[in-house]
Amino acid sequence: MASSSHNLLAPGTPGRTCGTTGLGVCLDAQRFIKLNAVSGIVFLLLGGIAALLLALTRWQTVHLLPVDWFYRILTFHGINMLILWILFFEVAILYFACTTPLNARLYSRKVAWVSFGLMIVGAVMVDYIILAGQADVMMTSYLPLLAHPLFYLGIILVAVGTLVGVFNFFATLYVAKRDGAYTGSMPIVTFGALAAAIIAVVTLLHGAVVMIPTFTYAMGWTAQPDPAWYRLIWWGLGHQSQQVNVCAMVAVWYLLSHIVVGARPINEAVCRTAFVLYILFINLASAHHLLVDPGVGATWKIWNTSYAMYLAVLASMVHGFTVPAGVEIAMREKGYTAGIFGWVTALPWRNPAFSATALSVVIFGFLGGITGVTLGTQQINIIAHNTLRIPGHFHVTVVGGTSLAFMGLAYYVVPLIFQRDFIFRGVARLQPWLFGIGITLLSFGMSFAGSMGVSRRSWDIDAQGVYGPAAHLWLGVLGIGGILAFLGLLTFVLLCVGTLLFGAKIENRPMADWGTPPALAGSQPGSLAHDHYATKGTIVLTLVFLACFAVYYFANWKALADVWPVR
Repeated sequence: MASSSHNLLAPGTPGRTCGTTGLGVCLDAQRFIKLNAVSGIVFLLLGGIAALLLALTRWQTVHLLPVDWFYRILTFHGINMLILWILFFEVAILYFACTTPLNARLYSRKVAWVSFGLMIVGAVMVDYIILAGQADVMMTSYLPLLAHPLFYLGIILVAVGTLVGVFNFFATLYVAKRDGAYTGSMPIVTFGALAAAIIAVVTLLHGAVVMIPTFTYAMGWTAQPDPAWYRLIWWGLGHQSQQVNVCAMVAVWYLLSHIVVGARPINEAVCRTAFVLYILFINLASAHHLLVDPGVGATWKIWNTSYAMYLAVLASMVHGFTVPAGVEIAMREKGYTAGIFGWVTALPWRNPAFSATALSVVIFGFLGGITGVTLGTQQINIIAHNTLRIPGHFHVTVVGGTSLAFMGLAYYVVPLIFQRDFIFRGVARLQPWLFGIGITLLSFGMSFAGSMGVSRRSWDIDAQGVYGPAAHLWLGVLGIGGILAFLGLLTFVLLCVGTLLFGAKIENRPMADWGTPPALAGSQPGSLAHDHYATKGTIVLTLVFLACFAVYYFANWKALADVWPVR
């Protein structure tokens, strides 16, 4: 990872040496990794329960919730899944990335307590107000819809608490470098976390700009902010917050592929440049939420969705190539050289951390990447903007991509930080597949129903009387996928909680191995570092991806042409 480190923390720092990695673990960081990770998993469970209720309501045959509770639970689901689960777990990742890989100490325990306190108070406040029926405004909370003032205050507290945690991360990096905790370049996982933290600052500042005046308006202190202004600034928070997830997710890809098979980036300079492209250009993708708004001009829309945005797409394509390419090289150097895909069949598919990572790459890259670039095109967006195709897209990015990657990380971080081996390891090996298959079915159901015109937030499509059996079939697929995904999520939560309560304690010994491919006789580590043909399997997969993208992209132009026939 292009860095070298000492094996122990600085003298006087409360810590321990990890029996698995040999790295120093700061006990202060360990405490707050535990607190934030456990809180994140709790909010994941709450959001998952809400997701199940929504799936069983959108499944028109079941149609579970009444109309008022549908929008209440929709608000609850969005806040818990897209904000609370992700932000709490990302703060845990930041504390891990700035301490353990660097053998560094956390900058301040007091600052970490302030961060966690603000976030947990704000989170509980928001959830209470939603369930009390005083914030049925959905996650976007567009003005002139108005929620109880505590809804906005709670979001502000979560945002401020996260900013405080990000400050602690930056300060830890500064102190680690100043005190010589590590030498050489920053590990790629820490660099990715740094990129995520920089984007988080910009994102949360957008949140402050939009939420503070909305809170003062809800209190009756100021006039109503302009709704068009609100939408523009809010998406600097709403969409870009998911790009923080992307950076954290990619950092997890690099970390887990290295831990499991010994993969390294094929070119660290290119990978780091891709993270910089995220920092500079990722917010432009927010524009696709505003492509039908009259408040911004056509020039702005075209520039953001047709030219500059592709620099962020380029970054994702770089990571989407270098991660599997690094895995392929590592496997070939271990001796798995048969054919183009012999290394694929030899991968540790029964290792839940690896399978979660692989599924995350495929679901995020193939399904999320292809649909995201296509639906973010100004002209195509017109036929998809307010349909179920949009949540069909972001469920494979945020859920199928980010959440699966975070779940995979937990299979190593829980034993390393909580010092307990996972229970029911056979069940754990199945969990990523159950969750990944469920999310894929959910997304397919949303996307195909959306292609038939089913809108994003309609409680009852039968009342419109325009949808035939095909739309109902795909909504049924949505419901079945939601059930499977929830079972995968519930299994993950129960495995984590059960491990904390009943897992075998790790006392100065390595964690139980999930399974790593052994090096075969005659293998030569490092032998393929300069072999340009060593990634031929990844190149073939890339060509398959490009072919799928071309077919989907031009199919959407055909659909657009059918809407506006030329005579």
